[in-house]
Amino acid sequence: MSSAVMEVLDTSVVNVSLPHIAGSLSSGVDEATWVLTSYIVANAIILPITGWLANYLGRRRLLMTVVTGFTLSSAMCGLAPNLPMLIFFRVLQGTTGGGLQPLSQAVLLEEFPGEERGKAMAFWGLGIVAAPILGPTLGGWITDTYSWRWVFYINLPVGILSLTMIHLFVFDPPYIRRGALRADGWGLGMLAVGMGALQIMLDKGQEKDWFGSNLIRTLAVLALLFLTAFVIRELIVKQPIVHFRLMHYPSFATGIVLVTMLGFVLYGSLVLLPLFMQTLLGWTATTAGIWTSPRGIGTALCMPLVGYLLDKRWGARGMLAFGFAVAGLAFFGYSHMTLDSGTWDIFSDQIIQGIGMSCLFVPLTTVTMDPIPQQEIGYATSLFSVMRNIGSSMGISFVTTWVARRSQFHQSTLSSHITASNPSSRQALAYLTQLMQQRGFDAVTATQKAHALLYQMLQQQASLLSYLDVFHIMGMLFLAVIPLILLMRKPSQKAAVV
Repeated sequence: MSSAVMEVLDTSVVNVSLPHIAGSLSSGVDEATWVLTSYIVANAIILPITGWLANYLGRRRLLMTVVTGFTLSSAMCGLAPNLPMLIFFRVLQGTTGGGLQPLSQAVLLEEFPGEERGKAMAFWGLGIVAAPILGPTLGGWITDTYSWRWVFYINLPVGILSLTMIHLFVFDPPYIRRGALRADGWGLGMLAVGMGALQIMLDKGQEKDWFGSNLIRTLAVLALLFLTAFVIRELIVKQPIVHFRLMHYPSFATGIVLVTMLGFVLYGSLVLLPLFMQTLLGWTATTAGIWTSPRGIGTALCMPLVGYLLDKRWGARGMLAFGFAVAGLAFFGYSHMTLDSGTWDIFSDQIIQGIGMSCLFVPLTTVTMDPIPQQEIGYATSLFSVMRNIGSSMGISFVTTWVARRSQFHQSTLSSHITASNPSSRQALAYLTQLMQQRGFDAVTATQKAHALLYQMLQQQASLLSYLDVFHIMGMLFLAVIPLILLMRKPSQKAAVV
């Protein structure tokens, strides 16, 4: 759990430090975003093949290797003298960190007997779900108090602790025969090109105006061709590096769809809500980070309880439906916010969303992995993790794009009502002109400033409506996937969640 939390935290803790990194290394913020992109791309390429690597190298040896690599590359990121070197070390960090989540999940699923899996996944999920929510707050505090370099240095003690515990307590299960598998070089190449193109496309799409850009169109074609070829090859090759045949289990296939949607909405909202707080409510980054944390608090408080209830034979599928419904309703609460909303207006909805999220991750993991044979668990957790990551990348791209597009739509719609023939427009303009004259401006200047203020108000309202649209869509998405839960089979008695 310690190694997985360290890796998940690093995906979000660096975000708020980007302006400081750019200023410190004499680069633009647009250039500094490659610090995030390089990590995500490297991470996405390694995630799907973690199960194969564990069987090829041995799980204990692989865990020791990737934790050591992640810890050392974190230290080198903190010491990086310029942006190119920082990006290089972030690639190493993403490469070594990609396997930490599925490896740690596989270890827990195998070490704990079926009747205790719910409890084990609850404590593991406590860190995995809460870490990205609390990451921006922690990153902002560290950056403001010390330096952006300490965002990377904090991984050192956690990495050393994790290495010590892995050395003492983690051992390979008997069915892992190190070196018995062959490396599929063609498959690895297809995966690297396809996943790299997909992640760069999702990360840079909004910045490059999506398919209006030759770069994005090229990346989309590469991703489609190479990932399709990769899937076909893995289905026919004798020793695949990703076991897509696991999708013939209905519960696993449905769980893959649900975890993709969970990543889409969770990470999309992690970007959307702080942006709303800062751009429209005028809060500082630190304040926005602090008031994003109640969601993590709600999750942290309820996650152990969810694990306990699962072990007491509560219905995992019913709990999943409850979690999606509650979290979806919280998004509908967000969709009623205004420019006058305060901290406590957001607090209650975040607590509710945190409670809903806590009822999702543990039951979803338990039900999805229940039919998977023990020797396939490593491959299953790798596929499970990579689809959550793809969903999160898609969610972040969606919210940033949709807010921008819907803002343009609402601005066009609202501006059509601000005309000389509209009594409300004339009244508002007259009031603002009079207000400017009272502040000492002459008639001409006062009229100009009144028009500017009216346009600024229009932009704010258009932006507000765009955010509310996206919150509403996310709530609808969570409610829409609830019927899919019926496709999942009830967990076996051994999982103690009937």
